[in-house]
Amino acid sequence: MQLTVLVDNNTLIDRYFLGEPAVSYFIDDAGTRILFDVGYSDAFLINAQKMAIDLCTVDFVVLSHGHLDHTWGLDPLIRLYLESKFERFESKKPTLVAHPSAFQTKLLEGVGQIGSLVTERRAANYFTLHQSREPVWLTERLVYLGEIPRRNEFEAQTPIGTVVTAEKEAEADYSLDDSALAYQSSQGLVVITACAHAGICNTIEYAREVCGEDRVADVIGGFHLLNPPERQLKRTLAYFASRQPAAVHACHCTDLHSKLALAQVAMLQEVGVGLRLCYE
Repeated sequence: MQLTVLVDNNTLIDRYFLGEPAVSYFIDDAGTRILFDVGYSDAFLINAQKMAIDLCTVDFVVLSHGHLDHTWGLDPLIRLYLESKFERFESKKPTLVAHPSAFQTKLLEGVGQIGSLVTERRAANYFTLHQSREPVWLTERLVYLGEIPRRNEFEAQTPIGTVVTAEKEAEADYSLDDSALAYQSSQGLVVITACAHAGICNTIEYAREVCGEDRVADVIGGFHLLNPPERQLKRTLAYFASRQPAAVHACHCTDLHSKLALAQVAMLQEVGVGLRLCYE
């Protein structure tokens, strides 16, 4: 499997790409092409073009959850698909994999809508929708985890705004739609997160359960450690010290203080737009 970072808060030194506070990854696993999240704008499209990655021929578009920094790129992606048809370029109708709640309205006081601007109904015109709370295997070794159980008491304790449910009621949003990917490499699991609202430790533990694998080769993505409570950070550090992943690529919503702390207990690696990682 090869993973390319299309969008992150940072870009690698001397790589002339666009960065934004968002996430998008392109994954190729033995010819199956996956776009995991679409960032906040069209930056992922511009970066992909510079990297000679054709996003018109992806097989799956996977949404980690419904927040704006992971879904607002859907609109320029849809425009790309429409324009490719106008010009008669090769284009697929990819399967969009997401939690059933990913398209629900998410609101933040003083801001308004922070969820997807593309509705579920509109998305169904351009994608084959596969909404699931259960794990979905995208390839023989790559799985979308679905709804992640919140089993520890130090993560996923604070809601972000409110979510409007199917019953049209607004309730505290604990991002139950938050999910991740896991890949079964020969060296152990590669866990690919976006924001890890479910908790990075909860996410890794569920990936181990779904895949039946104890070893962790790498964890890449946002860890949702932005000025975390001291207790949460300490328990997270203790977890990583005990689990001993071979590498850790913390990015996006992981602040500098948390990265420095993680570097004391794990093999922390740099992340930025243009990074390409390969796993066997």
